[in-house]
Amino acid sequence: MTPGWLLLIAGLGLVAGILSAFKSPRVWLAATLAGTIAAFAAAVWMLASGTVWDWQPGFVIGGEALHFQLDGISAFFLVLLSVLCGAGTLYSSEYWSDKAHPASAPPGRAWWNGMLLNMGFVLLCANGLHFLIVWEIFTVCAYFLITRERQRPATRAAGWLYLAASHVAMILLFAFFAQLAARTGSWELGPMRERTELAPLFWLALVGFGIKAGIFPLHIWLPSAHANAPSHVSAIMSGMAIKMGIYGIVRFTGWLPTPDSAGWVVAALGVVSAVLGVAFALGQHDLKRLLAYHSVENIGIILIGLGFAMLAASHGNPMWGQLALAGALLHVWNHGLFKALLFLGAGSVLHATGTREMSRLGGLWRAMPWTASLFALGATAIAGLPPLNGFVSEWLVYLGLFDAVSEHGHAAFAAILAAVALGMTGALALACFVKVCGVVFLGLPRTEIAEHVHECGWRMRLPMLVLGAACVTIGLAPILFWPALATASAAWQPALTNANALPSAPLVTLGAFHLALTALVILAGIFLWRRVQRNGVSRAGTWDCGYAAPTPRMQYTAGSFAGIITGWFDWILRPQRHARLPKGYFPTHAEFAEHTPETVLEKVVEPAGSLVLRLSTSVRRLQHGRVQSYIFYLLLGLAALAILAVMGGAK
Repeated sequence: MTPGWLLLIAGLGLVAGILSAFKSPRVWLAATLAGTIAAFAAAVWMLASGTVWDWQPGFVIGGEALHFQLDGISAFFLVLLSVLCGAGTLYSSEYWSDKAHPASAPPGRAWWNGMLLNMGFVLLCANGLHFLIVWEIFTVCAYFLITRERQRPATRAAGWLYLAASHVAMILLFAFFAQLAARTGSWELGPMRERTELAPLFWLALVGFGIKAGIFPLHIWLPSAHANAPSHVSAIMSGMAIKMGIYGIVRFTGWLPTPDSAGWVVAALGVVSAVLGVAFALGQHDLKRLLAYHSVENIGIILIGLGFAMLAASHGNPMWGQLALAGALLHVWNHGLFKALLFLGAGSVLHATGTREMSRLGGLWRAMPWTASLFALGATAIAGLPPLNGFVSEWLVYLGLFDAVSEHGHAAFAAILAAVALGMTGALALACFVKVCGVVFLGLPRTEIAEHVHECGWRMRLPMLVLGAACVTIGLAPILFWPALATASAAWQPALTNANALPSAPLVTLGAFHLALTALVILAGIFLWRRVQRNGVSRAGTWDCGYAAPTPRMQYTAGSFAGIITGWFDWILRPQRHARLPKGYFPTHAEFAEHTPETVLEKVVEPAGSLVLRLSTSVRRLQHGRVQSYIFYLLLGLAALAILAVMGGAK
């Protein structure tokens, strides 16, 4: 069966899911899963063959003929989309069931399929006008998914903020595609690198797609949207929807010329997003909001690799550009997998406890061993630790940066700074997830909510197992995925990248090291288990620091654990602290609370918006309906024009 037929089956499956969403959840589930499997098969076919599927059916929409194309880059992103679609679809059938959400579950299924279908169309469209149409439909579908619990004010506010930011991005993208069509004489998309006059359009594309990707400081919509959406929606938004912004940047930096400074700007934005994203994550006490900020961090890691690949392309240095690009592309997959796993794990916690506040949790691993283990696996991957997939992609980016250092010059200095920032990001991410796993899953329950919990069912557990297995597979056998990286890299920049010459030897060595490390850890675990079984376990009370009766309140909280580290970033986090200190020898009451605001939104965007509203209100007072006043305004305008004309003539 050819890729064209597989894509047709995928589209029909998703459409059948939309039609059955209100009538039969089982038919919806079967049709949607069949569609995602077909899309996955088509994408793998194209990556394995290295060819391009091009189809022009002859239909006209909006005066433009339909044109679909699936090449190495779009197939690479389609693989991730289909995997996350399948996992989220099965997960949602239990997590957001008709029994628990009778009013919102049926329309939620329809919006879910609509978003997936149009994200697929975004990857296939080779016409700028149709790209804009399906991009807007995908954005609107995502809004209705984010606001499934619209009875909550926080959810409504998050939805409106997402919609406002998305439409600012849409205006910029419309300007980008309209200018592109005006200068080329066609809405058709494709390689145009020889048209140097198109290079300035890159800045419109960077900001427009950057808002969707959540690049700092364009990320203002992302934390609240991911935190307030249902967890399977958060997983697809973080794992794939923001990658559509990355897809746009990768696609059009490959098809169009870019300014000389483009690579520097992309790499700099990557460093800022990576470091400040993880810094804001450390300051969060809401589990899903914390994960949302890690999306900003990992988008930054992708941009570091992509930015240095663009620098290599402009400076004619293919080797380290290939490595940086391969690391960036592989991190697109890796982040999608482990971040979806983490959001689904957070959803399992929320499903069992009804809260996202880490300070109200604790000790969940006893009742939720599957969720705790899989969340810990995802945390290890996102922290970039061996032998999992996060380490592989970051290691490739490091290799590209280290090779860039040997070139000397400005690129070498920038690569040193980027490598230091990347190392700091990894250390901070590790500290953040030690905090999360310790506070949420270890220790004692902090509240009664955490004492009465239950493990999720198999329809929520199986998708997490699949995503966890994918993280392990890429980590232990990265060489298996190198052909896909080579195909996507060659599609991005054929002049820079030769698919037959990409250096795969480092991944063979890394895979062998990861296998050996895994075997060593397993053997050590077996040895310790047998020793415990043979000698038994002796239990003793926890060291209580002199307290006669320790309580769960004496455990580290999320804020106290990360207090020292977040103090380093007070200049940007601007935490709001409320304290009532203990007084007297026998204090009866003391409290401390800390909140980390969204600095860019609350300190920059909202004040600017308030100023604009005040100005518009003042100007509106001039519109009072008196004809005499309007004539007076007209005369004033004519007088001002006359004065300007006289002054210009005098010169």
